[in-house]
Amino acid sequence: MANPRSMTENSTSKIPWSKWHQKLHKELLLKPYLLPQDGFVLVAVSGGQDSMALLQLIIDLQRIYKWRIYVWHGNHSWHNESKRIAIALKEWCLKKEIKFYSNEANASSIQTEALARKWRYETLEGIAKTIIADQKRDITCNILTGHTASDRAETLLLNLARGTDLAGLGTLRIQRKINKKLLLTRPFLIFERNETAQICKELDITFWVDPTNKNNNLTRNNIRNLILTKLEKLYPGCSVRMASLAERFQNYKDDQKSLALLAINELKINKKSLCRTSFIELSISARATILTCWFSQIGMPIISSKTLEELSIKISQSPCGKRDLPNGWILEWAKEIILLKK
Repeated sequence: MANPRSMTENSTSKIPWSKWHQKLHKELLLKPYLLPQDGFVLVAVSGGQDSMALLQLIIDLQRIYKWRIYVWHGNHSWHNESKRIAIALKEWCLKKEIKFYSNEANASSIQTEALARKWRYETLEGIAKTIIADQKRDITCNILTGHTASDRAETLLLNLARGTDLAGLGTLRIQRKINKKLLLTRPFLIFERNETAQICKELDITFWVDPTNKNNNLTRNNIRNLILTKLEKLYPGCSVRMASLAERFQNYKDDQKSLALLAINELKINKKSLCRTSFIELSISARATILTCWFSQIGMPIISSKTLEELSIKISQSPCGKRDLPNGWILEWAKEIILLKK
């Protein structure tokens, strides 16, 4: 059964300021692009400790940043308490005079974690676009999620187990641009899950425990409740270190892309051709990185790391050659040129 935690309503005349408020405020001052003043924010709230801690801190910091705050709740209909939680969240937001949106999924259509995630983000984008359209002026909206450093560590482990390249190790980017007017931001990556529990306890924040969190048949729950718990006992603080590693991988990926773009500019003969003689002087991995960025620039679909490696080797070993690629694209190479055509 869902487990509601009591909350003492904050006085409007005296809003609390804790070390948690200070930590988030410091992060936003350091990275002002994350949540600009006077911006529109749509907070995705499950009702659990992470998202409720995020929502309360955002509400408390509103007096400084003057955000326009909206809340969205996605009801997966996975357990008997889901409707009650949705109703309780709506009442909580009404008391705070915050605009509340809620959608209920067809449980049979989101039976996997991947499908549920897809439904959440697609629905969130739709709500955000509605908010933007209602303003009838040029604004940007930030979708906020309560992902923490602990979530980042879990995702890193999942991607490692499934098999991924370096790009897949840079998990849960702190901010991602969806389109010109819409951003996805994760300001709580600076906190661990045990810290969000402390925030809820110290600030007396209401939250609800989702009974499905104990279902270890769900892959992420298995990682969270069994594997990561054991790792923390063996190596205390490992979640934070793994999250930090994921951040460094993300930075490495961004740096790698920037350098690849510079290299492409040097190698480029025209938009769809590169200088082969200079290209083959590079390492195999550097060639694969350049091909990835070049293909992306031109608009070709993503291809596997294995195919990219094969192409990098063949282009250097065979004086001339040809390879059919997805969607009718063809890569050809001869003595001095690499050509991509359709």
